[in-house]
Amino acid sequence: MGIGWDEMGNLKQYPSKDAMKTKMKELYGAEYSYMNSALATWQFANEIQAGDIVYAKKGMHKVIGRGIVESDYIFDSGRDEYKHIRKIRWTHNGEWEHPGQAVMKTLTDITPYTEYVQKLEALFIDDESADVPEEKEIVYDPYTEDDFLSEVFMDAERYNTLVNLLKTKKNIILQGAPGVGKTFAAKRLAFSIMGQKDTSRVMMVQFHQSYSYEDFIMGFRPSKDGFELTPGPFYQFCKTAQDDDERDYFFIIDEINRGNVSKIFGELLMLIEKEKRGEKLRLLYSNELFPVPKNVYIIGMMNTADRSLAIIDYALRRRFAFFELEPAFDSEGFKAVMQQANNPKFNALVEQIKALNDFISKDESLGNGFRIGHSYLCTNEEITDEWVEAVIKYELLPLLGEYWFDEPSKIQQWTKKLCGVLDD
Repeated sequence: MGIGWDEMGNLKQYPSKDAMKTKMKELYGAEYSYMNSALATWQFANEIQAGDIVYAKKGMHKVIGRGIVESDYIFDSGRDEYKHIRKIRWTHNGEWEHPGQAVMKTLTDITPYTEYVQKLEALFIDDESADVPEEKEIVYDPYTEDDFLSEVFMDAERYNTLVNLLKTKKNIILQGAPGVGKTFAAKRLAFSIMGQKDTSRVMMVQFHQSYSYEDFIMGFRPSKDGFELTPGPFYQFCKTAQDDDERDYFFIIDEINRGNVSKIFGELLMLIEKEKRGEKLRLLYSNELFPVPKNVYIIGMMNTADRSLAIIDYALRRRFAFFELEPAFDSEGFKAVMQQANNPKFNALVEQIKALNDFISKDESLGNGFRIGHSYLCTNEEITDEWVEAVIKYELLPLLGEYWFDEPSKIQQWTKKLCGVLDD
């Protein structure tokens, strides 16, 4: 396959998309931005990889081929046109009706549009001449218990408790105050059990008040010919796990208590119980008997400081184990962060937050679930006095303003103490 812009020469000579835009303005005129053109040439030369699948379109309504990339980028100056090329093994040649209207850009990365990709792949499933290869094996970085303990501020005993709880119950909820690293811990818990950072076996969604069974499991969606039954992420994830039953899969749900869990899971709420795994129930919208596989683990996250939510549904309580993640300012991992930061104001702020957390714990209107987590003070940036000031003024103080919106004296008391750190 090839693309134009031959006058650009070898695309590998350009260090960035901006450099490509500058050259395009010089070659083709300065009145255009060349944003889409530079993105296409950059992706063609630098982002496409051997093993990627390519669909060739004709206009906006026809697909004329499907192929697999077999080479790195090549600039062939001997060609009369389309000098930027990649070698492709075309598995299909012909003409197919495109599902809906195709995008107009020359080159588009459609990987994130999973439903669209499935529709395109479906065009070729019934083609007996198809040469559809096995998926390319991806080697993921290893990830061990030691890696987990070095990144998540938790001791080995609590980690082992957490792992055993998840393996025993199959479903677990990580609950805790804002900033205790629930999402970070959930992903790394999955990696540590798998022994590698295999992102293909981890999926994450976020529940909210409008999230429904149709979004999560299966429902009817508008299509070119009316409505069609479309599978949701949990249905697809379970299907993938079912075909790979010797390996563990992890489905992560952020803000699980923000959705109506009974409504979202529907008839599958029964099937996620450990004792019911592998049993089949007929789905609401399709004439299909469907199981939740035994190798699927569900990890939910819940913010204990969310006042807007009612008491947790009993159905949710019964099917999940609950594990509290606490602020870890006294952990060995966080002490290492403090040592590396080597900033007196940062250290003083940590001490004030620990005192603040004690105060919050004893506050009758708040309690442990409203304590401030260590993630507020974790960053990949250099910890400077300015960074400390920004955390206090634009993250911690607004949070306290929300906690004690009807008790201004407490806000004033802790504003003075936290801002006092900056004067030391």
